[in-house]
Amino acid sequence: MAGTTLAFEIGTEEIPAFDLSAAIKQLKKDVPALLDAKRIPHGDIEVYDTPRRLIVIVHDIPEFTEEQSEVFKGPSVKIAFDDNNEPTKAALGFARGKGADIADIVVEDGYIYVKRIIAAQSIKELLPDVLDEIIHGISWPKSQRWGSEHETFSRPVRWLLALLGDEVIEYHYANLETSNMTRGHRFLAPGPFEVANADALLETLRSAYLIPSETEREAVIREGVAAIEKETGLTAELPAKTLVEVINLAEYPTVLLGTFDEEFLAVPEEIIVDAMLMHQRYFPLYDKNGALTNHFLVVSNGDPACAQTIIEGNERVVRARLYDAKFFYDEDLKIPLEGYVDRLSEVVFQEKLGTMLDKTHRIEKLCEHLALDADLNAEDKADALRAAKLCKADLVTGAVIEFTSVQGVMGAYYAQAAGETEQVATAIGQHYQPRFAGDAAPDSEVGKIVAFADKLDTICGLFALGQGPSGSSDPFALRRSAIGIIAMLRKGLSVSLENAIDCALDSYAADITFDKAAVKAEIIDFFITRTKVILKDEGVASDVIEAIVACHITEPAEISKRAHALETMRKEIPEAMQDLATAFARANNLRNKESGSSVDEALLEQEEQLLLDAIVTAEDNVNKALQADEYPLALQSLADLRNPIDTFFSDVMIMDEDPRVRANRLALLNRFVNVFEHVADFSQLSK
Repeated sequence: MAGTTLAFEIGTEEIPAFDLSAAIKQLKKDVPALLDAKRIPHGDIEVYDTPRRLIVIVHDIPEFTEEQSEVFKGPSVKIAFDDNNEPTKAALGFARGKGADIADIVVEDGYIYVKRIIAAQSIKELLPDVLDEIIHGISWPKSQRWGSEHETFSRPVRWLLALLGDEVIEYHYANLETSNMTRGHRFLAPGPFEVANADALLETLRSAYLIPSETEREAVIREGVAAIEKETGLTAELPAKTLVEVINLAEYPTVLLGTFDEEFLAVPEEIIVDAMLMHQRYFPLYDKNGALTNHFLVVSNGDPACAQTIIEGNERVVRARLYDAKFFYDEDLKIPLEGYVDRLSEVVFQEKLGTMLDKTHRIEKLCEHLALDADLNAEDKADALRAAKLCKADLVTGAVIEFTSVQGVMGAYYAQAAGETEQVATAIGQHYQPRFAGDAAPDSEVGKIVAFADKLDTICGLFALGQGPSGSSDPFALRRSAIGIIAMLRKGLSVSLENAIDCALDSYAADITFDKAAVKAEIIDFFITRTKVILKDEGVASDVIEAIVACHITEPAEISKRAHALETMRKEIPEAMQDLATAFARANNLRNKESGSSVDEALLEQEEQLLLDAIVTAEDNVNKALQADEYPLALQSLADLRNPIDTFFSDVMIMDEDPRVRANRLALLNRFVNVFEHVADFSQLSK
């Protein structure tokens, strides 16, 4: 399809990096839908950006839309007209709903129709509305107004370019009129520049020191990094989040190498990296042994000819940040970590749940319970309680107040400096882990217990206040905390979540009023829901998960272990498991509580006796397997019931005319169903 190119550029002040990236994704999705809604034929659609602009380019737009005919089918003639051949309310309503007169109705094949022709329209006349919908349709996390205008956008809009071929599409937004003028790099080629036609826009921008594409800017940055790595023999750390931010901070990126004084390497590495990555968006460089060096990378948006001046300016900035870091670190070391604990009373954890010192006391109490539940030895228990007491102390140190992302990490350094045991220091440093899906859990049992207690205390406190997550709202990241707890339980932390919830809620009972039983049930359901999500993500079928949960299993590790075992067995012997599920569902439907499960063997026929013998064997094997924590063996014991129950159903008339025989056979089925009670609800599998 041949046609004309449309170019629409929204020029702004610098848009926040992550907001810009999200807007690009929106435009790629929304623009085709907007054009289709206006019935504007088009070819490929491209979306470009720099920190100061959003660009939509649409290829192959014709001069007019296509003429179209629309046909709307109405009610049958019998309904549309009465005996006098007068239109009924049904016919009148149908015509009115389609914007037609009754005289416009046609009759075909026993039904009434409204037919109309939509004339071809000038696309140039339609485009202003499309541009308006594009600019108003972008959803921003935060918007602002500027000057005396009432329009809102992520940042003030400074120019608008709209060209269909070489013709300007007239459109007004805020205090701006569209034109064929654009602007270049803020410092290297500010412009304005005239754009000859829509196809020339990108070339014009590139000549004005702009790289109008996230993908291209990333490639330029990675090439620059690789060149410096090759030159120096060092390796850069490029965290995805910081990289996205840097890509969308520079319109014409240049990667430069900076250096700071080696004396700052005496400061803990985490503070240096935080100062560079989080505060300045510099990338640290490591030697071949993985050790941090005193070199870093800067992604500049300035003139490459002034590289040395830019490097020196950034070195001054990083030097100042690292001086601050070293000062706070040295000052913090003057007081033992324990000396900061009481100052946690100055930090509010949550308005109704007290201070961080109150939280620390609750963590200590919960750790004592968990240490007993996990059967820690005396040394490990002492370390767990000590780590619990000190784990939040670094929150009031100067380094963490200034560099918040190193909380916990600095506590570990300060604990080591104060002579705490290695296990205590490590537990403090890792007690926020796992921070996200895939993050490592703490190394030791002691570390896991402190991390578990910290996360569970937060969850229980917020649920007790009725502030559990709802929809997408989760301000305290309770889902993330729950996922962390589940990960530790699944990796072998041998404690009962249900009992720990009791202990945590008991700690809150003296300070806030809540229905403990109801809150506990809500928290358990919260953990079960998170476990289900994790298992589904791992490929476990929903009906398998429900079969386990239906047996009132509440411990995430047990749910996970059983679900994976059942999923594996169903894949290994699918036909047998399906037959067993069907038989269980049939038996469960016939279940009669009044018949009990006591079977009179004197009334049994051969097929019934075979089933009873198999049930007795399965009962014993299932009980032994569950006591030995061998769930797959319990499942195999159930699978062994398949042939006896199949034979029973095929050869035995359950609803016998003799009430004694009938009741005895129902009791036998009751006993069959009972074998499954603590293993899995196979009726879920039959669905």
